Amino acid sequence: MSHATRSRPPTARLPVVAPILLALLGLAASAGCSTTTKPAPAASPVRTAAAPSPTASPSASSTPTDAAWAQLMTPMNEKALALLTLAADRATEPRLQAFAIRLHSGQEAELGRLRPLLARMGLPDTDVHAGHDMPGMVTEADLEAARAAEGAAFDRLFLTGIRDHLRHSAQVSRSEITAGARADAKQLAADLVTAREAALTELEGLPGAAQALG
Repeated sequence: MSHATRSRPPTARLPVVAPILLALLGLAASAGCSTTTKPAPAASPVRTAAAPSPTASPSASSTPTDAAWAQLMTPMNEKALALLTLAADRATEPRLQAFAIRLHSGQEAELGRLRPLLARMGLPDTDVHAGHDMPGMVTEADLEAARAAEGAAFDRLFLTGIRDHLRHSAQVSRSEITAGARADAKQLAADLVTAREAALTELEGLPGAAQALG
């Protein structure tokens, strides 16, 4: 899903958010955003607590950890939906197709909770990580490779891509449960982890998974 980022004050969001994400992921040596891409300008997420929007929850204030998690998980799900749509149509195994359809429905439902959460936190529904290589994010290059693949080659790309998405999104969400402050964000993160763990267990038993995932 594509979002147009509107012009905002010159204070950049990524210099604030990226270190938090690195700490959550525990991948400080390898998981940063690309320095060749200009960060999307935006106000610091810390301002949400000081000046909440009219839709912000009056009973909870957001920390940078909450903001970083919500602003990563939303585009992660959006990008994964594109791969799941392809798999629902092109996977060679009926069980792979059924898995992709169910997971697509679940990830859409999560977006139905993530986007209102962003609004309550006073954050824009835009991809602040656009153009950056974030762990577990399905990239345009991944999608191009999947569109070009056929048969068993497509199945392997789907299995590895969605496995990485599930693993990393679960990892970041566990960190939100531990380090986040908002009760609504932490509950959504807990629900997401439960869903990811179930999906990963099912994924391991799908046709071709043993060979594709090693």
